[in-house]
Amino acid sequence: MFSCKENNKETNEETPEVTAQNDTDFRPAFHFTPNENWMNDPNGMFFLNGTYHLFFQYYPEGNTWGPMHWGHATSKDMIKWEEQPIALKPDEQGYIFSGSAVVDTENTSGFGDGETAPVIAMFTYHDPKGEEEGREDYQTQAIAYSLDEGKTFTKYEGNPVIENPGIRDFRDPKITRDEVHDQWVMVLSADDITMFYTSQNLKDWELASEFGKGIGAHGGVWECPDFIQMKVEGSEEKKWVLIQSLNPGGFNGGSGTQYFVGDFDGKTFTLDDSMQDLGEDHHYWLDFGKDNYAGVTWANIPEEDGRHLFIGWMSNWQYANEVPTETWRSAMTIAREIKLNKTGDTYRIVSTPAAELQNYKGEKFTKSTVSVEGKTQIATSEEIDISNSVISFEIQDLKDQEYHFSLSSEGDDVLKFGYDHSTEEFYLDRSNSGLTDFNENFGDKVSTAPRLSKDSNLKVKAIVDNMSIELFFDDGETVMTEIFFPEQPIRNFSAEGNEFNLKNLKINQVNLN
Repeated sequence: MFSCKENNKETNEETPEVTAQNDTDFRPAFHFTPNENWMNDPNGMFFLNGTYHLFFQYYPEGNTWGPMHWGHATSKDMIKWEEQPIALKPDEQGYIFSGSAVVDTENTSGFGDGETAPVIAMFTYHDPKGEEEGREDYQTQAIAYSLDEGKTFTKYEGNPVIENPGIRDFRDPKITRDEVHDQWVMVLSADDITMFYTSQNLKDWELASEFGKGIGAHGGVWECPDFIQMKVEGSEEKKWVLIQSLNPGGFNGGSGTQYFVGDFDGKTFTLDDSMQDLGEDHHYWLDFGKDNYAGVTWANIPEEDGRHLFIGWMSNWQYANEVPTETWRSAMTIAREIKLNKTGDTYRIVSTPAAELQNYKGEKFTKSTVSVEGKTQIATSEEIDISNSVISFEIQDLKDQEYHFSLSSEGDDVLKFGYDHSTEEFYLDRSNSGLTDFNENFGDKVSTAPRLSKDSNLKVKAIVDNMSIELFFDDGETVMTEIFFPEQPIRNFSAEGNEFNLKNLKINQVNLN
């Protein structure tokens, strides 16, 4: 079983040889990838002085999981990224596993110099020797501070700040500022529950409570939590949301990220009444696709902005070490804004691409109405480059029938997605999308997702970037993200069904130049 950190691997594995041409073709045009080698979870994200910081699990010496470091990238808009030098490296206490970072504006930690607000990173030390010896306490929590806006960090001499109480999977601290109770709150994954800690100074932490036993999906280890207070759209109501990844146990197998909505009294998180008796087969997932994992939100977003901004690792532990790229491995999702909606007594998170993506829309292809009868070609590469694009359209007055769409190459590669209104279910099928035989779990099943909206009209937005598709249905009420590896570039967009119209079709090429 892989974990969020795949901690049973310490050396590179043999991987199939892939041509440099394929590497180039597969690399996304506008999603973040490391220049070379292995990447997984996003870590330590914060915004400061006009710059978004993205740290990430990184192995600089190979293209499969290995001794973890914190890689680092920066951006002015979360779309165009510049990779920076490695921020944190392993030492005698262990590898640098996932965690978070906050800007300590009031210098509660005492690490500031009187002029610069310190950035405090909190991470998990993973001691490989302790793991080899069969101990249960080989993961501890530690901090480091930066006085140059995250360029360099100094590890705290008093590490670890939280010792391991004898829990094998004890990791991924995510810090949140709790203004209501004037404290720092940290959520930590422990086997298949979440532990809540509080602190006044980011150095001394007290266990406040635990959450999750018998609640939600428990098909694997809980990992990479996040905890944020969100305003309910269209109201003054506020709720606390716990975002909690797990592996395995995702909705469509392998890695996935569920969420819980409730209240927090400064010590204990209490699930909202609408989510009581939440079982394994629930529908509270940030993304129903197979390739959005370990995602968390940015800290220190200015109040005048007010958004909750999120990014995830665009892969799945079922096959992450084996995907057919050689020089680099893994990408992040597009940055997303998440909001909390309420319909009746039901709270749900909706996700939409960060608005900054609009700034990179280039050539466009538009049609007010496209009539579909049988298989109908909508657009080809002669009209617009579909392989790096945003496709959006609407279907009005849905009927009890199936609606099918496909992205295809000039060869036999076909990625299919669609909606069956009679069953109220979306699907995403990559079984014939190109290279799939590198792992038995990659193309073995068609992914599905429930439609959560009751609207008679269906809105679809698809973000396509060489080797990935991110589907936002109904303005992000249902989201599906998956990667694929076409042997030839995507050239065609088609639809199929029993006499329906696409309204307000827009295809925009994404251009970072």
